[in-house]
Amino acid sequence: MRSDEFDDLPDARDGLTRKERIVLTCIDQLRQQRDGRSTPTAMLYGRVCEYVDMSETELQFILQRLSDLHHRR
Repeated sequence: MRSDEFDDLPDARDGLTRKERIVLTCIDQLRQQRDGRSTPTAMLYGRVCEYVDMSETELQFILQRLSDLHHRR
């Protein structure tokens, strides 16, 4: 298996995929750089694409999924 084949497999510890974890890490980094201000999606997309190949639609889907998970807590 190629390493990118694992990008969509959920981790047994918390259910997050590698791509979701990258998105969360990038959000955190950008918020720190922007002194806690919200991160524009276009800026986030550029940062995420430095780490993993992802379409804009896929990023939107991941952001929606993470938002839904957050609101269920």
